[in-house]
Amino acid sequence: MKTDELAKSQHIQYIKALDDKKDDYEYWLTEHLRLNGVYWGLTALCMLNAKNTFDKDKIIDFVRSCYDSSTGGFAAFPDHDAHLVTTLSGIQILATYDALNTLSEPEKLKTTEFIKSNQLADGSFQGDRFGEVDARFSYTALSSLSILGALTREVVDPAVEFIKKCYNFDGGFGLCPGAESHASMAFTCIGALAIVNRLGDLSSAQIDQIGWWLCERQVAEGGLNGRPSKLPDVCYSWWVLSALALIRKLEWIDFNGLRSFILKCQDIEKGGISDRPGNEVDVFHTIFGLAGLSLMGFDDLVSIDPAYCMPFSVTEKFKKYPY
Repeated sequence: MKTDELAKSQHIQYIKALDDKKDDYEYWLTEHLRLNGVYWGLTALCMLNAKNTFDKDKIIDFVRSCYDSSTGGFAAFPDHDAHLVTTLSGIQILATYDALNTLSEPEKLKTTEFIKSNQLADGSFQGDRFGEVDARFSYTALSSLSILGALTREVVDPAVEFIKKCYNFDGGFGLCPGAESHASMAFTCIGALAIVNRLGDLSSAQIDQIGWWLCERQVAEGGLNGRPSKLPDVCYSWWVLSALALIRKLEWIDFNGLRSFILKCQDIEKGGISDRPGNEVDVFHTIFGLAGLSLMGFDDLVSIDPAYCMPFSVTEKFKKYPY
């Protein structure tokens, strides 16, 4: 096939085969990413209009096996510790399959309490009981509670105040107040504000500055980087474009240049997308490369919600601002 075409069928087969490598050493080295990987693969398949490629019942059973009944959170793999990031992945997978009802009401309540219990006095969230604080966890917490229909003012208001403190003078966001601006943090902060309907807390001048910082992530090769003077990486096709989409400045990016960069990173024979041309493919860069193409409206991909990184057909089923 032509190198300027998206290798859809190859990508579908690549994702389908990921769970067939249990004899590989690398498979077991990535236990700590397994639930996230299932979410990445499933969402990529949804964008490729191939949602039924995975065995739905098998996937739901695996997600259920990652539920930690002692805390109410989800772990990356059975018998691992629950974490806010993997809890979001578990909830997203169940929501994508319209299977949140496989959680009993007491289980949902316990999951909600697990998420809320990780909010700290300053409004931030720690990822788990070990205490790491990161704006990513604010996003995962608010997104999870939104999908579960469990957002409240008591959680949202202090969380928003913390997120606003992560905004920097250059127009970017850091993982905590005073930290270096990074494109992935721009998405987590803007995405979180969008989910709780609080983008209006940012002034028009701030929105413009954010837009400029984000669009300046595009480099000569057409790809996007995460911060100044770094190499382009396909994953920023999601982190940058989603944030720009949410502040309505998506057109500030050269779509054709970015699409060309993403397509150069695909393995057109075996499927999958890598971080940059010539490197090994992985499911993480595959989903975010496809998500970037979806946001730009290329290649007849299923539309992705820039706030949730889930298909609109899924996110329209739950109320976004229930509090």
